[in-house]
Order: sequence, then C-alpha cells, then structure tokens
Amino acid sequence: MNVSVSEARLRTDIERTAEFGAVDAEEGRGRTVLTGTEPNRAAREYLVERLDDAGLDVRVDAVGNVVGRWTPPSADPDAAPVASGSHLDSVPEGGIFDGPLGVYGALEAVRAMQDGGVEPARPIEVVSFTEEEGQRFASGVLGSSVAAGVRPVADALALEADDGTTLGAALDEIGFRGDGRLDAADWDAWLELHIEQSTRLTDAGAAVGVVTDVTGITHCEVEIVGEANHAGSTPMDARTDALAAASEFVLAVERAAKRLADEHETPVGTVGSLGVSPNATNVVPGSATLGLDVRDVTQDRIEELVGHARETLDRLESERGVSTHIERPFDVAPMPTSDRVRRAASDAADRVGVTAIDCHSGAFHDTTHVARETDAGMLFAPSEGGVSHTPREWTDWADCAAATEVLAASLADLAT
Repeated sequence: MNVSVSEARLRTDIERTAEFGAVDAEEGRGRTVLTGTEPNRAAREYLVERLDDAGLDVRVDAVGNVVGRWTPPSADPDAAPVASGSHLDSVPEGGIFDGPLGVYGALEAVRAMQDGGVEPARPIEVVSFTEEEGQRFASGVLGSSVAAGVRPVADALALEADDGTTLGAALDEIGFRGDGRLDAADWDAWLELHIEQSTRLTDAGAAVGVVTDVTGITHCEVEIVGEANHAGSTPMDARTDALAAASEFVLAVERAAKRLADEHETPVGTVGSLGVSPNATNVVPGSATLGLDVRDVTQDRIEELVGHARETLDRLESERGVSTHIERPFDVAPMPTSDRVRRAASDAADRVGVTAIDCHSGAFHDTTHVARETDAGMLFAPSEGGVSHTPREWTDWADCAAATEVLAASLADLAT
C-alpha cells in the first residue's frame, strides 16, 4: 500500500494552527488555546476547512467534538469506522505539537491514502476532541469522556469556567455546539498519534513509540493542620508546625516513589501544589494543603503509593501532633492498549522502514477513555529533550512525517 505522506502539507497545517492563540516566547513557539475562546474558534474553523478540502463529511457533536469521515467507494458506509485524532486546545503558553500533531497526522494519513489509491473496506474518521487539557471547564479529557459514556452530555455542558461561563454557552459563542453524541463504541478501532513528552525514543534512536499501556492517575488532596503562633516567642519544642510536617510528607512521597521506580520503572509520585496558612514569615504555619499526583501502569502500585501516603500522615499525627485529612477526588485506572492495534502499528513501522520501540505513556490521553469502548492504541513521535507544555516543545518535522507515515499505514491496515 502506498501511503507516502507529505511532510510539507503536514507542517503547513501545524504551523497555521500555531498562529491561533500565539504567545511571545524567548525560545521556541507557543500558543494558548482554551476551549470556547476566539483562538479555539479559529483553530476549529481551520480544521473544518481542511477536512472539507479533503472531501470528508464533517459533523460536530453536542460537546463540540469535531469529526470528519472519509467514506471512499471501496468502503461499506455501514461498517464500523476506524478513527484517529487528538485535540486542538492547549495549556496556557503551551507548545505547538501537543494535540495538533495527532489531529493533522490523522488528516494527513487520510490524504496520503487518497493520494496512494488505498481502498479501505471501512470508513476512516478524523477526530478532534474538546477540552483534552482541562484548563477551563474540567480536569481534562472532557470530549473523550463524553464519547466513552463516562460523562453525560448534560453534565458536560453545565460545567463552568472560573468566570461562570458554562461549556454550553462557550460552544454556542464560537459556533461549535452541535448535535448528538459522538460514540466511541461505534468505532472498529482507534489510533492516536502524540508527541512522546519524554526522551525514551531519542535515547533509543527510535522514530516511533508503540504504546503498550496508558498510565493510571490518582489525585489526592491532603490537609495538615497544626497551630499558628508567633515565630519569635514560640519555643521550638512547643510548636505544632504544619509546614514542617508537610515537608516530611513531600519527602516521604518522593522516597517511596523512588524505591518503587527502582524496582518497576513506571511508578511516579509528585506533590505538585502547596498552600500554607497564614503564609506569613513571622508566623509558625498553622495549616498546609497539598496536591498529590500518583501514576503507574498497574493499579496495585498506585494503591501502594497512596497507602504509603496515608501511613505517613498517620505517623505525622503521632510524632508531630498535627491533624490530617486526605481525599481522593480524581481516579482513573491504567489502561492497556489493544493487542490488535499494537500489532498493526508495529507491522506498519516495519513496512515503511521506521525504527519503533514499545513504551508506556506516563501522561493521560483521550485514548484512555476510548480504550474502554473499542480496540485502541497510541503512537509516539520523539520529543526533543522530552520538553512539553511549553513553547520549547519541539518535534522535528521529519520525525512528525515518519510517525504520520506509520499512522497512515496502520490505519490502512486496520481499515482493510
């Protein structure tokens, strides 16, 4: 099958998309594209134009997920489609590849199949999910959560931004509140191309990563309460310092995660947020709130790290006299990718002469939700220095094209 992609065409689409919400950066090229904003409208409208230009039938669902369907004469229009895509939104001052590479890689894969005369037996869909980054209306992967039936449409549309704007109103404002619900269960298979956001590919000299598992994520909210008091007149042995206790907690999490990672490589634990009250230099801290992020490709190891965090809090109560509380508001289980899709991707890499390695995803992606409903997989393209979510994020254009060529060959195989 001839699936030679156009690097120039792919680059043009990604660079054009980078203009929407562009930010000044001392190094690299960045963008801020939040769901329901003017830059988001512009990015979506450009995508619809490009889908139209390629002869795809475009639809938008009730939460703004955009889908373009290619149904060539060779395909049974009633057959379950093979789908691919990612997202167009970004984090504030993010990079230009995270999301758009997956969307325009999927479109370029279709164009390459069209140019090469590939005759799939199934339709192929190009998808852009709403609010993957979770920067305005939700904690992330909103559009795919609706497509997977995890979140009802009405609940999604009622979500509010900090200014009180609902997702429904924001989508109305930019003209991208459609009808119905994109249903991932209708797909025969799904394959998402994404930048790696790590250095395993470059370290291994590989052009493509075939993802074996997408990590599970648990977020815990921790509160440690001591007693605020005067920093000068309170003796050291009479203090109940919440921040000192919090510091021990942070280091205990780090030690536990490092020990587990030495044995299994994939577990990580991070205390990424900290609030201190009253937060005054001359006051012994009375309370501290912390945000804990735990990830791994197995649920057992996630539970082990969370259990260690709870044990540490119990010890701090006993040794330091503080009171503690822990809640677990966000929990997504690890998700292995489909054997069938992985085989198709690995075989495709061999056919097009691209070096590929197996690896896991330490970041959460829309594929995690989709994989609950159909055979799903992911491909990674190399990230220079492993940098992402910043204007310094970079993937060479040749690497983008090579990964897209593997994507195109994979989709052609899956749709045949």
